[in-house]
Amino acid sequence: MTQSGHTQQPWQRVAHAAGLLAADGTTRATIFAEMTALATKTGAVNLGQGFPDSDGPRAVTDAAAAAIRDGINQYPPGPGIPELRQAIAAHQERHYDISLDPDRQVLVTTGATEAIAAALLALASPGDDVLTLEPYYDSYAAVIALTGARHTRAPLVPGPTGFRLDLTALRRAVNDRTRVILLNTPHNPTGAVLSAAELAEVARLAQVHDAVVVTDEVYEHLTYDDVPHLPIATMPGAAARTLTISSAGKSFSVTGWKIGWISGPAELIEAVRTVKQFLTYTSGAPFQPAVALALGLETSDSPDADWLPTLRRSLAHRRDQLTDGLRHAGLAPVPAAGTYFVMADAQPLLAGPLAGAGITTAEELCRRLPELAGVVAVPATAFTTAGSPSTDALRTWVRFTFVKSEATIAEALRRLQTLAA
Repeated sequence: MTQSGHTQQPWQRVAHAAGLLAADGTTRATIFAEMTALATKTGAVNLGQGFPDSDGPRAVTDAAAAAIRDGINQYPPGPGIPELRQAIAAHQERHYDISLDPDRQVLVTTGATEAIAAALLALASPGDDVLTLEPYYDSYAAVIALTGARHTRAPLVPGPTGFRLDLTALRRAVNDRTRVILLNTPHNPTGAVLSAAELAEVARLAQVHDAVVVTDEVYEHLTYDDVPHLPIATMPGAAARTLTISSAGKSFSVTGWKIGWISGPAELIEAVRTVKQFLTYTSGAPFQPAVALALGLETSDSPDADWLPTLRRSLAHRRDQLTDGLRHAGLAPVPAAGTYFVMADAQPLLAGPLAGAGITTAEELCRRLPELAGVVAVPATAFTTAGSPSTDALRTWVRFTFVKSEATIAEALRRLQTLAA
């Protein structure tokens, strides 16, 4: 069966949801793969892909290397090694006063991406709605398509203080069909950190409509300017219906290890475990004890005990470096309170110095940037649904990452500033 006039096969639903299904039924590469290939081909500075260009704490990488040498190379327990589950529970208690039973309420996963997939596959079905914020991390739409549920959205909108959740649109979007509200805070790609008022309204709507909240908090330790990260599980009435997801990749600069976790009510964790055991079952044997160590660094006498505050300060500085440079290059960035990313409106550049270049959208600009300036970035519409109000509102917006060295950012900005000239 084809996607035209017949029921789509699961892979076609995924490709369609991700905007990758062509009219002839073939699939194309994601914009991320396309931009990375352009960077490689042209030698452009890649500010499109969000991964660090330096390693995490030495104590943590040494622990992984030691685990390999010590023979921790076979299957770990399906739910994750006890030491890591205990470290996750202790982390939640220490940071957020959330008490968890590490045996029944914590599950280790192959990164946050698997945790999200297992949670949605466990909880959502055809006939249900799954609501995300928009723009959204691209895997969300793909997994929702696999469940057969309908993807609904509530927009984050830009303003002088950054992106904020449109609460009126959120109230319209949540209804009795809404089975899951999938949050992401701190938010990729906008850099928004949801406020207590925004989270309280999400929690209230989840209670009114009996929805489960699944919250992606992988950037939980990467907020700036004293903006706090508030887990929605700490909101009144939310803990009993919230699954919280995080991972080691962003907090400890080990994105390739793919050690994540999900925690929450035991009955919901059991549902997720039932699905997860038939996905990867388990992974990352030598990395799990290293991540357990990482989560306890801040309470240790290790030279790396101050890793997280040091990383936050460094990233805040690089965020400011990028934001100021983008402004001087003719774009209009908005403040980012968290994550690895800054969003900027390219319209001033497109209507000014590039007015004669025939470029009208961020997608066109990003495909031309390697040639025009030797820089790669990602259009905001890579994180929206085709035809949605957010796609139209963000048609000239671009996402840049600042999780690169100061020297790399400086070189990218030097190149971009030639556009303004």
